[in-house]
Amino acid sequence: MNADRLGESTGLAGFCFYSSEVFDRSILSNQSFVKIESGLKQNRKEELHMNEMALKYGCNPNQKIAKVYMKDGKDLPFTVLNGRPGFINLLDAFNSWQLVKELKEATGLPAAASFKHVSPAGAAVATELSDTLKKIYFVDDLKLTPIASAYAAARGADRMSSYGDFAALSDICDKETALLLKREVSDGVIAPGYTEEALEILKSKRKGTYLVMQMDADYVPEEQETKQVFGISFEQSRNNAKITADLLAERPTKNKDIPDAAVRDLLVALITLKYTQSNSVCYVKDGMTIGVGAGQQSRIHCTRLAGNKADIWWQRQNPKVMALPFKADIRRPDRDNTIDVYISDDYEDVLAEGTWQLFFTEKPEPLTREEKKAWAAKLTGVALGSDAFFPFGDNIERAHRSGVQYVAEAGGSIRDDHVIETADKYNMAVSFTHLRLFHH
Repeated sequence: MNADRLGESTGLAGFCFYSSEVFDRSILSNQSFVKIESGLKQNRKEELHMNEMALKYGCNPNQKIAKVYMKDGKDLPFTVLNGRPGFINLLDAFNSWQLVKELKEATGLPAAASFKHVSPAGAAVATELSDTLKKIYFVDDLKLTPIASAYAAARGADRMSSYGDFAALSDICDKETALLLKREVSDGVIAPGYTEEALEILKSKRKGTYLVMQMDADYVPEEQETKQVFGISFEQSRNNAKITADLLAERPTKNKDIPDAAVRDLLVALITLKYTQSNSVCYVKDGMTIGVGAGQQSRIHCTRLAGNKADIWWQRQNPKVMALPFKADIRRPDRDNTIDVYISDDYEDVLAEGTWQLFFTEKPEPLTREEKKAWAAKLTGVALGSDAFFPFGDNIERAHRSGVQYVAEAGGSIRDDHVIETADKYNMAVSFTHLRLFHH
C-alpha cells in the first residue's frame, strides 16, 4: 500500500473511531436521560435499570468526558428524580449519604449533613432546637420535624460554608424539610425517599433544575475499593470501622466522666471526621457540629480553624449580635456575611460610613474584644474529635478556649503524656480510641 493510500485509510479509521465514540456517548447520554426521567416515576415503580450515567463534565469544564458506572455490571444504587448531577455533586452525595447513614445507626436519631467540596460544612442529629438557635438558623418561622431540625442544625453550624451545599438526609424527606431546602441556596439533596408533596416542592426549586437524588438504603458496596491517580490504580479495603461508644472506653485522664450526651456528641464528631478530608478536627455541642476544620496539613491549624468556627457559631448567639438592626429586605446570605464580618476584627468593613447603611437601619456599636471574651467564657460542654492523635498539648490549650470539656482522639503520640497533662490542667475527659480516621 502506498503512502497516500495508507494515509487515506488511517484517516478513515480515525474518523470511524471518532464517529463511534460520539455515537456511544450519545447513546450513554440518552440512557442517562431515560434514567433521570424514569426516576420521576419512582413512586409507580416504572424506572429502567442501568449501570452507567454520563455526566456534564468532570471536576472542571475542560475535563469533558465524564461518567459514573458500576464495574460489576450491577445497577447504579441511586435514582435521579430531578435535575442533572455533576461529578462533584456525586462525590458530595455519596460521602454525605454514608455520613448520615452511620450517624443514624450510631445514635438512633434522624441525621443530616451539609457538604461542600467533599467535606461536611456541618452535620447533626435531630434534637430540640432552642428559640435562639432557631432564630440564628433562620427557621423560627417554620414548623420543624425531626429531620428538618437535623438539617437546620447541620446547615446552621457554618452558614457561610454551607452556601450552595449538597444536603444529605438519613430519613425520608418530608414537606417541612423540603420547604427549608427550597429557600436556601443549595445544589442538591440525597435521601432514601421523598413524600410526594416534598418532591413537588423540590422540583420547583432553581427553575426546575434542583438536583434530587434517591439512594437505595439497602445498597452495600464491595469490600474492596479502587481509585486512580495519574493513571495508576490504587486498591484498599473500605473503611468499615464501626464507631460506637465502645471506642471511648479508654480514658487516661484524671477526669473519666463523660455523660451520655457527651458520648453522643463524640460519636457525631468521629463519624463526621470519617468523611472529612484530612487532617481534620471537629467540635460538637448538643448533637450538632459547630466547627469543622478540614484538609489542613498541620493538626494545630485544624484545631484552630474548627475552634474559630465554633467561636463564630457561639458569638452569633451573643445578645448584641442578635439585636443587630438589620434592614427588613436584607437577604439571608448577605445577613450571614455581615454577621461574620461584624464579629471579626474587620468589623469596620461593615460599619464604615456609606457601608453600614446597606445593611442596617441604624449604625450599630462594634462588638468589643472584651464583650466577645466575656461571652466566649460562657460556652461549655463542647466535645471534640480528631481524626488522628494530637502530637502536642497546644491542641488541648486551643480547644479549651472554645469550651471543650470532652475529647476523643486516637492516641499513640510519643507526647501523649503531655497531652494528658494539659487536659488534666483543665479537668477535661479524654478518650483514646486507637482508631485513625484519615480520609482522602
